Amino acid sequence: MSKVAVLTDSNSGITQSEAKEMGVFVLPMPFYINEKLYFEDIDLSQEQFYELLEDDAAEITTSMPAPGDTIDTWKKILEDYYDEIVYIPMSSGLSSSCATAISLSEEEEFAGKVHVVNNQRISVTMRRSVLDALRLAQEGKSGAEIKKILEDDRFNSSIYITVDTLKYLKKGGRLTPAVAALATLLKIKPVLQIQGERLDTFSKARTMKQAKQIMIDALKSDIEKRFGNDADGCYIDMAYTKDRESALLLKEELEAQFPGHDIMLNPLSLSVSCHIGPGSLACTVTKKL
Repeated sequence: MSKVAVLTDSNSGITQSEAKEMGVFVLPMPFYINEKLYFEDIDLSQEQFYELLEDDAAEITTSMPAPGDTIDTWKKILEDYYDEIVYIPMSSGLSSSCATAISLSEEEEFAGKVHVVNNQRISVTMRRSVLDALRLAQEGKSGAEIKKILEDDRFNSSIYITVDTLKYLKKGGRLTPAVAALATLLKIKPVLQIQGERLDTFSKARTMKQAKQIMIDALKSDIEKRFGNDADGCYIDMAYTKDRESALLLKEELEAQFPGHDIMLNPLSLSVSCHIGPGSLACTVTKKL
């Protein structure tokens, strides 16, 4: 039986220490802050990131793992007695890192050994894919089989996000200054959606309370209309940026609305956080494999 390693990147929310406990590998995502290179969870913590993000003078840009770093990681894993790697990077719709990895995996040295999964996941939904891949590998599935199962399941998940401020969407060019100014004046809080490749506007609210209800209703609608009205056959999870206390309050609301669910709560990926800022809340629904 082929020995299959599961590799992801830090957009999954899996820390280096958690990865060791779980038996998976995590490639840290790079960031340039004031032209200095940092790596998530290596020399850039969540606390440091938000301190820098909230400094208006700081210039923060996201990047993707350097091809050489990706190749070195693959080589090291394969040298550690693994026959194959299932690599689950962040959604190809949010970064070019997935396309780059696919191209690298087609090189003769890695062909048939490295299987790059393009299943459009990020944050807690990506973490669920990692857990699924780990289970499938333990069940004896090959890397190619795991890749197909995860990619066939790519659209069976949604993320709904509400932001506390429009400042970072404006700064990242996702809102024009005029639209951002008008929305701020009217105290509009957009609800965004990641389903498949894109981060899109889903709805808008006047208050955070209303935004949270929109997200809860969206989860219920997905379960009813997309997932066969089978709540037990879905995961309900959460992510947040910086403000864990507010996230815990929403978690209590979700537990009341979806009793019996073990809701996973993680900090949102820094690659997404830098575009939406602190105080954001995200709810997800993912159909179980």
